[in-house]
Amino acid sequence: MSQHHKTTRNMQTQKLKFKGECQDADARCWLCSQPINYEPVDDNDPSRFELDHYYPVSTHPEHQEDPANFRASHAECNRRRGNRAPAPGLGTLSRDWL
Repeated sequence: MSQHHKTTRNMQTQKLKFKGECQDADARCWLCSQPINYEPVDDNDPSRFELDHYYPVSTHPEHQEDPANFRASHAECNRRRGNRAPAPGLGTLSRDWL
């Protein structure tokens, strides 16, 4: 966890609840749109679930425990993004291509 994150009992509870909701909904990574491994065998699996914050805690600590700020992400995608803004998406498809 980053030096900016404070681990509180409330945050741990919210994280577990959010992970369960994401797993039930089969939520994909908000950064790359690929499936997330919600039950990794290895704690070093880069595709495992990690709670990300839309507004980084390092720049917006007041939003750390705000569920509206939570996003489902891969551990690797979350680490790669750091506290920068997410890369812009490709936009909306003009039609179904497949």
